[in-house]
Amino acid sequence: MARMAGTAARAEALLGLGVVSTTPVAGGDICTSTRLRLTDGRGAIIKTRPHPPEGFFEREAEGLRWLADADGAHVPHVLAVADDCLVLDWIEPGKPTTDVAERFGRALAATHQAGADVFGGDQDGFVGLAPLPNRPLPTWPEFFASRRVMPYVRAAVDRQALTGEEAATIEAAMRRIHDFAGPEEPPARIHGDLWSGNLVWGSDGNVWLIDPAAHGGHRETDLAMLALFGIPHLQRVIDAYDEATPLAAGWRDRVGLHQLHPLLVHATLFGGTYGARAAAAAQSLLDGKTS
Repeated sequence: MARMAGTAARAEALLGLGVVSTTPVAGGDICTSTRLRLTDGRGAIIKTRPHPPEGFFEREAEGLRWLADADGAHVPHVLAVADDCLVLDWIEPGKPTTDVAERFGRALAATHQAGADVFGGDQDGFVGLAPLPNRPLPTWPEFFASRRVMPYVRAAVDRQALTGEEAATIEAAMRRIHDFAGPEEPPARIHGDLWSGNLVWGSDGNVWLIDPAAHGGHRETDLAMLALFGIPHLQRVIDAYDEATPLAAGWRDRVGLHQLHPLLVHATLFGGTYGARAAAAAQSLLDGKTS
């Protein structure tokens, strides 16, 4: 295998180990990922990006460590982090199976149950390259409306990805968010960007969490994100989760509420139909329809 000298040298400087070989890893439009084979026999992956936002890789590393501390869902070990890159253990991909899905559902429940001190966090973060405001608020509805939905309504309108009428519909839903939010729950320790691309179905029989936007939030947010773009054996994941830590009554009716933030982020970043989908989800809440 070819050895990419610059990438290898950066990893060697951070790890204090030699790099035997490097292999590009396909996928991902935010960072360049490269698999490393180290002189001690281990595999690793280095993520790099020229001129990333300040704190970009540091926030990711902190999120991974925080999720790992829950002793629930599996998280790759952070080997090194710097302003321009992040080095993690390599996770060998495997196949999605129902058994692995069940284990993941139970493990994710354990991660959420580890909890958080507040709704939010002590520092702002990122969802992809987009900013993620984390200044805490006392309740989840306040936090979700003020820190997740409304900043992206404004951003999507500015980028002409959301019409004034669509924005007004979402704003109306946020004014009534306490009607839709369900029973109060304490802050959960959530991944925050849990779509299928941020899961690795490992050859070891576990699902591994990567690329978090970790914060103290509502556990239904992670489950709604899984449903938004779909993952293999989703129902098995949900069933195992619900058996381990029962979901509050009516959680299915709240899926659309929890999907508002990722839909608005996508509208802001990519345009397309995401803004209209967010407005439709908000209208369904106002109409009293299930998602």
